[in-house]
Amino acid sequence: MSTTEMTYPKSLVAQAAPDFKATAVMADNSFEDNFKLSDLKGKYVCLFFYPLDFTFVCPSEIIAFDKKLAEFKERNCEVVGVSIDSHFSHFAWKNTPVDKGGIGNVQYPLVADLDKTISRKYGVLINESVALRGLFLIDREGVVQHALVNNLPLGRNVDEAIRMLDAVQYTEAHGEVCPADWRKGDEAMTPTAAGVASYLGKHAK
Repeated sequence: MSTTEMTYPKSLVAQAAPDFKATAVMADNSFEDNFKLSDLKGKYVCLFFYPLDFTFVCPSEIIAFDKKLAEFKERNCEVVGVSIDSHFSHFAWKNTPVDKGGIGNVQYPLVADLDKTISRKYGVLINESVALRGLFLIDREGVVQHALVNNLPLGRNVDEAIRMLDAVQYTEAHGEVCPADWRKGDEAMTPTAAGVASYLGKHAK
């Protein structure tokens, strides 16, 4: 295929997050047949995809998100996991002890994308098989503000997702922009030539 014929997935950043309705296993292990992303509008959402239940890197990520769940909740953010497994597989994995390869009773929804529609909408489906490790931070209006996609062997950093969530919320609240390596409590930058000069004069030495 020549370069003129190649196509690339369109970024969802700054676009409305594709809505979906699917079956999810909820925090209390109940099945919700009509779980809709749009029902979470008014909250921030950390939507992440992972390849498969009962695999290797995936449980480490799912448990890591669960351990940090209170920090997301403090920021009015819901965490939602998605894979191409069935809700029955999610349920079985949640009810398998961690020391037996399970994830335990994680306290956020796991969505079943058995027909791969959601993964396809978000541009993370690889070889029509499984989802790459995609992560999307969605604001209260349902707009994607941050996206990250890792290849299958590469686990994500949950603290980085929280850092980006803090940056989204700071920018909304203050109208300033967040420079490289910014963390909550750090000085931000006024988005003007004078603001850039002032910030770099203090921090780029």
